[in-house]
Amino acid sequence: MGSINVDRRSLLRGGAVTAGAGLASMMTLPDTAAAAPADARADTSKPRMVLGTQRRAASDAVLQEFKRNGVARVCGYPVDPPYDQKTGDRGYWLVSEVEQEKERIESQGLQMDMVALPFLESSLIDTDHRPAIMMGKSPDRDRDIEDIQRNIEACGRAGVGTVKYNMSILGVLSTGEIPGRGGSKLRQFRASDLDYNLPDTIAGKVDPDTYWERIDYFLERVVPVAEQYKVRLACHPQDPGTPPGGYRGVVENVLSVPGGKGLFKFLELRRNKYHGLNLCCGTLAEMLWNPQREIYSIVRRLAATKRVFNIHLRNIKGRRNDFVETWPDEGDIDHAQIINILADEGYDGAVDPDHVPPSDADPSRSQAYAQGYGYILGMIAAAEHRAARRD
Repeated sequence: MGSINVDRRSLLRGGAVTAGAGLASMMTLPDTAAAAPADARADTSKPRMVLGTQRRAASDAVLQEFKRNGVARVCGYPVDPPYDQKTGDRGYWLVSEVEQEKERIESQGLQMDMVALPFLESSLIDTDHRPAIMMGKSPDRDRDIEDIQRNIEACGRAGVGTVKYNMSILGVLSTGEIPGRGGSKLRQFRASDLDYNLPDTIAGKVDPDTYWERIDYFLERVVPVAEQYKVRLACHPQDPGTPPGGYRGVVENVLSVPGGKGLFKFLELRRNKYHGLNLCCGTLAEMLWNPQREIYSIVRRLAATKRVFNIHLRNIKGRRNDFVETWPDEGDIDHAQIINILADEGYDGAVDPDHVPPSDADPSRSQAYAQGYGYILGMIAAAEHRAARRD
């Protein structure tokens, strides 16, 4: 493997910026912190976004399913590295492993411009096989960060432009399901129904300052490598926001602070075009007290930064601490307005359906995803006609 000019070990010892430096000054960001001036926006004569999917394609048959449904870009999942801490097996991809996944997907006429990291997932930290980064536990987190640096290098050398990841401790919290249309099941979250007798996670007590320090420690060491290899880092917001008073030792899921302020602060930690978001509009709605009023201006401000690298679309009924995930066309959020905003801001990435409702009649969710694909394609086409009429 070729050497990385940005010395990994120097980065792991501290890098160019002291971890956590300047965090206090970033705690409150003005509403205009991430907005771009109107005259600096891209040409909006035609939206350049495409339909994507984050579904894992386990076979060529699934890739053909994507193709039939009009998908253009697919998130890849290279083979899991043979990681074993006890034996010292490598915990990172080889370039050939990323290339193999890329070739498999693109042989079916699809594009793979994004992969999901093999860890830093949206899972409860107690179940993670590599939790050290979010636990703030050195030297294990330094080893894990170095493996992510190697993954970034492998992606860059294989021609994959984006990696997605999460910085989660609590994972995706739910409090049950309610019936949806056609026998489907809708995820519900009510903060009042959580079991507050559960112990803290293995991460222990985590206040917001500690959480931000762990995020910044990670970014300080991976963003320079991402910039070197021209690989964009797309972080998914946390789902859902933490209830008042915290939960299981976590005072606040800091990327789900009300009003989206945590997302803008996250971008400000490193002002670099390779550091950005996999913006989940459903998760964004879940963190708002009045999502029907608040979400559109936040999406516009985030899109204006040009550091939104992928979009997930899901819908909800409700608000922060009390919501139900719905079919995309029956929730409180007007997704057509979201797509129009993205088009106005010149967004040129993929838009993926997300958290489609399951049903006993559709165990693979293929039918539900097909509905999501068609829904997004229709909105993109409508946005194109809207732009043409304005011209």
